[in-house]
Amino acid sequence: MSATVTTPVVEPTLADTDDADHDRFSHYVRKSDIMRANIEGVPAVALCGKKWIPNRNPDRYSVCPTCKEIYDALKAAGR
Repeated sequence: MSATVTTPVVEPTLADTDDADHDRFSHYVRKSDIMRANIEGVPAVALCGKKWIPNRNPDRYSVCPTCKEIYDALKAAGR
């Protein structure tokens, strides 16, 4: 009689990337670009240069330091 060898199968699990909020920021974007992104589904471009399709509530995240710096400089220059 032969012995049957069993090997447990371990299913891989992927980390839920939506919980990685520690590396997310709210970005400053022109209002018209946000509207276009929401309606047409095209990427918006933030003051810092980040391109993405906005789909999360920005109130949940801190403001991008680079966007804030650029915004403050533009505001001080009267733009």
